[in-house]
Amino acid sequence: MKKIENEDDRLITFSKRRAGIYKKASELVTLCGAEVGIIVYSPAGKCYSFSHPSMDAITDRFVNGNPQLSDSANTHPLVEAHRRIRIRELNEKHNDLVSQLDAEKERGKMLKQMSQPNRVQGWWELPIDELSLEELEKIDSSAEEFQNNLLNHIKGVTVANNEASCSSFPAMLNPNQPTNPFHGQDYGH
Repeated sequence: MKKIENEDDRLITFSKRRAGIYKKASELVTLCGAEVGIIVYSPAGKCYSFSHPSMDAITDRFVNGNPQLSDSANTHPLVEAHRRIRIRELNEKHNDLVSQLDAEKERGKMLKQMSQPNRVQGWWELPIDELSLEELEKIDSSAEEFQNNLLNHIKGVTVANNEASCSSFPAMLNPNQPTNPFHGQDYGH
């Protein structure tokens, strides 16, 4: 094992491992009736703790060496059972929330990676000074081909428009022709 170098990965791993430790501590409390106190500092310096029955009772017992049983020994068994069930439910809810948070952090990390500049881009998005000579030549030939196609299309549209204009107005084609469009044509007479 070695320390995780990437800070984001390290924080995500810390959150997952912390949740795992809390889950194991909760199981010790529930299954064995143990008194547990855990204090953990994150890599960012934030303090996290888990304790049962309370951090004060655990630290007092640890510091003073007081072997007395906690207050839970003096409580009614039904109250203690209800409290343990509630603690288990809260621990499960906490673990679910930690899992959701980790999933959202992963999602955020993926979105961040997708938005970074080293993502795959089209040639038109890249700065020209980052392209190779071969890529620049391809772009140049593509631009010339596009220009030729555009000019041919414009010429074709212009010719088609001129032909349409001329057929609509025959007098414009031949100024010597009479202006009557029906002149010289037999329409059933």
